[in-house]
Amino acid sequence: CGPGTNAPWFENQDYLGIDINEDYVAEARQRHRREFMVADVREYEAPPDQHFDFILLNSLMHHIDTPDVERMLEQLSHQLTDDGYIHVLDLVLPKNPSIARWLAHSDRGDFPRPLDEWERLFTRHFDTVIFEPYPLGKAGVTLWNMVYFKGRAKAR
Repeated sequence: CGPGTNAPWFENQDYLGIDINEDYVAEARQRHRREFMVADVREYEAPPDQHFDFILLNSLMHHIDTPDVERMLEQLSHQLTDDGYIHVLDLVLPKNPSIARWLAHSDRGDFPRPLDEWERLFTRHFDTVIFEPYPLGKAGVTLWNMVYFKGRAKAR
């Protein structure tokens, strides 16, 4: 959740923000007066009776290695309600040399992934509702390539 950047979007909803950085969580609590928790999302497991109808991972997984992403997505697939969705926005590693590829490698995250790898990770655990790559840029120059994914837990 960082310092609670997305919390205002959920003003009238139950909300839980999780971040490993104690300073971010302290700032988020002070600014938003909502529920925030210091935890490592790679290991966090909600109590078995707690489920979510909306899970947002915003620019997180390119900081996490693939085995931990796999475990995390598996766990999250069990935490969704039957009518819930996971929403993911994350950095895409372009295949060809470009400014966007250089910036992806320069980011603090050590695990930017190509689009096809993101799709494989998501669809292993979720049914796709939306899988949409999009560029972020300025003056017609793509600086970042991103992907938006919306999915439902696979039927069990």
